[in-house]
Amino acid sequence: MAKLGETPFIHPDCKIVECSFGRYVEIGAGSILAFSELGDYSYCDTQADIANTTVGKFANIASHTRIGPTDHPMQQASLHHFLYRSNDYWDDAEPDAAFFAHRRARRTYVGHDTWIGHGAIVRPEVTIGHGAVVGAGAVVTRDVAPYTIVSGVPATPMRQRFPAQVAERLMALAWWDWDHATLRARLDDFRTLSVEAFLETYE
Repeated sequence: MAKLGETPFIHPDCKIVECSFGRYVEIGAGSILAFSELGDYSYCDTQADIANTTVGKFANIASHTRIGPTDHPMQQASLHHFLYRSNDYWDDAEPDAAFFAHRRARRTYVGHDTWIGHGAIVRPEVTIGHGAVVGAGAVVTRDVAPYTIVSGVPATPMRQRFPAQVAERLMALAWWDWDHATLRARLDDFRTLSVEAFLETYE
């Protein structure tokens, strides 16, 4: 694989519509992204489907995940595409611009240093807090607090990654905002220090 850098590394067969990417970003093969942003160092693995979502830095998004999945008009007489993609069916019909604008406004937010497990689904208008973990196959319908691990259908909290005080200190430290050279200089400490020792060193 090519070394990651300032320009996003986009694997083959991706479909990307009106997205923006930070530095050191990687997009897995066959992924579909629309109207979304990925912050520095974030990546998605193969065949991720991400729509109408703002992703922070250092997010780890596994394969076959679906974040911010689009929905259908449940209050009308039909759910079908012909209501809003009408131009696909009739030459004299226009798409429903208001429906698409409403859909794009229903943003999903994925925080810094998060992990979305294989095959997980994160619904529109859900926020995944910094440092949180979503288990494989989970369906997330409600906000996930920072540094919380959730799993299941619907997703429910399993445990905290760290005690609340440690989580608060990590968020205050905001190491994800360190520059590239600083991250490299402190790489050994990331690898070897306990979280408490790491905080004591850099707070």
